Amino acid sequence: MTADAEKPYDRVASALQAHFGAAPDVGIVLGSGLGALADLLPDSVAYRDVGLPSPGVAGHGGRVHVGTLAGKRVAAFAGRLHLYEGHSPDVAALQVRALARWGTRRVVLTSAVGGCRADLVAGTICVVADHLNLQGQNPLRGPNDDTLGTRFPDQSDLYTERLRAIAHALDPSLPEVVYAAMPGPNYETPAEIRMLRTLGADVVGMSLVSEAMAAGHAGLEVLALSVVANAAAGLHAGRLTHVEVTEAMGAASARLVALTRRLLEAL
Repeated sequence: MTADAEKPYDRVASALQAHFGAAPDVGIVLGSGLGALADLLPDSVAYRDVGLPSPGVAGHGGRVHVGTLAGKRVAAFAGRLHLYEGHSPDVAALQVRALARWGTRRVVLTSAVGGCRADLVAGTICVVADHLNLQGQNPLRGPNDDTLGTRFPDQSDLYTERLRAIAHALDPSLPEVVYAAMPGPNYETPAEIRMLRTLGADVVGMSLVSEAMAAGHAGLEVLALSVVANAAAGLHAGRLTHVEVTEAMGAASARLVALTRRLLEAL
């Protein structure tokens, strides 16, 4: 591939390979307040040093961490690139496309969400089975890179059934949810939450779907784990704040790390 034809994800993948060597078995994108898993991986590099933008949100560290965990070689991205920061969908998908170019074939996406159902209380770890993309943006728009994937990808098994089955075998109590992706950065109104519930959403967030769609397009297996940080607007007592989200995620992080280690062992 010539320099003129080189894509941003090719450059990031080349930088990751130059720094860390062989591609990881699994790539993980860590959501708000979930950096504890990255601390278990010994080698790291700042996003800016491999061509990634630095995250601008509290709870997103902005480093790529690589090491062996539960017998698997893992790369964890401590910091998500959100659409609401002003990034394009291509930038929001940059991490998973770079993983695909590097040679990784499985990704685990984690995120904080609001619960749209009363039974989804703070701290609940959910397995995403499907999504509603209501962000008005799509990382697959524009010229298609046929070397990544097909022009018209099927999304019937975007959140890979095989990986979801492994998660449920490890913990049958994990609820499966439909994730509604909203643009943010504001939290939703109570009327919007009622709308989302009518549409079939169980949880709501401001991320994840650009990465999932880009990963599926590139042929990666996708597992998405969302942690309920709070009840959504209209079901929540008091005002919604990002401090509350990061605190709730920090409290749940040990359980999510333990589950992730067991998942890695089972893959």
